[in-house]
Amino acid sequence: MTGEIATPGAPSASAGGRRGPHGWLISAVRAILAPTPVAMRRIALAGLIASAAIILTGAAVRLSQSGLGCPDWPACTAHSVVAAGTTGDPLIHRWVEFGNRLVTVAIFIVAVLISIAAWQFKPGGRRRRDLVWLAAAQPGGIFAQAIIGGIVVKTNLNPGVVSVHFLASAALIVATVALYVRCQEAAVPARPLVRREIRLLAFGVTGMVAVMLAAGTVVTGTGPLAGGTMPDGKPVPRYHLPLTGVTQFHADIGWLLGGLVIALVVGLRVADAPARTQRLSWLLAVMIGIQGVIGYVQYFNHLPAGLVWVHVAGSVAIWITALFIPYTLRDRGSIMAAAAAERNPEPVRN
Repeated sequence: MTGEIATPGAPSASAGGRRGPHGWLISAVRAILAPTPVAMRRIALAGLIASAAIILTGAAVRLSQSGLGCPDWPACTAHSVVAAGTTGDPLIHRWVEFGNRLVTVAIFIVAVLISIAAWQFKPGGRRRRDLVWLAAAQPGGIFAQAIIGGIVVKTNLNPGVVSVHFLASAALIVATVALYVRCQEAAVPARPLVRREIRLLAFGVTGMVAVMLAAGTVVTGTGPLAGGTMPDGKPVPRYHLPLTGVTQFHADIGWLLGGLVIALVVGLRVADAPARTQRLSWLLAVMIGIQGVIGYVQYFNHLPAGLVWVHVAGSVAIWITALFIPYTLRDRGSIMAAAAAERNPEPVRN
């Protein structure tokens, strides 16, 4: 019997082929070379996730004391590209550091694919230059991060360079969030949804989060989690600051940030801001409260590495949420609605 009886609901052979590895690969290539608005949004989201992931893996390198597991750059050691040989550090430290470098390479490839997709993305038949620039900032930023990472290694984890390394990653997230939001919007002037004072307050909250991140790098660069030990056994350089003082300063910034967020929550409520914005402000307030509790717990428990990593992850989540809020306070319309309007313009009425 040569024919097959199709069972209702069962996938056909052709459908199975489309869902096989080659089918997924073809779909992925098409999504990059001819992205639809939905595909572009998903690609931009992948860039945002990747930029957050590199911060978390970098934090894991430092908190596991693996920062000098690979004492050379770009190779792991003077005699090996990979984490092999003897460096005086445990093998696990070499593989943690080298693994982070491999993650950076993978994320760089993702960033290049995002740039290609943004270049190929032509809603309404026109290329969006704003999206092209935002996408190009991602491989450029990651390349710059690799250079800074090399300087970090060459300077034996100098705390100032390490702080710049972290803040450059935070700046990269700004570009990825902007791309994710803008690729869903039409290329028209923004229409504000709330009063100017509320928008300025939202920007003030975002700016204060940035200050909090910078202060956090100083706390880490002053405390006991140096990131590794130099080959001669000496501790790596630290900020010559009192740990209690910089920690108190960081906490004070957190309290100020909390007050600004409460003011933002109330202001958005009074101004009848979009529901999405109000939900994000409440989410931000809750995350900052949890972050504050974690901060005090880790300080009074002498900064356990695992809890500090959770604190870093919370900081990244807070930063991303704070960046989204100002975008929700203005409207440019949907890119899909704009494309539909261009395809089907309204007839001119006499």
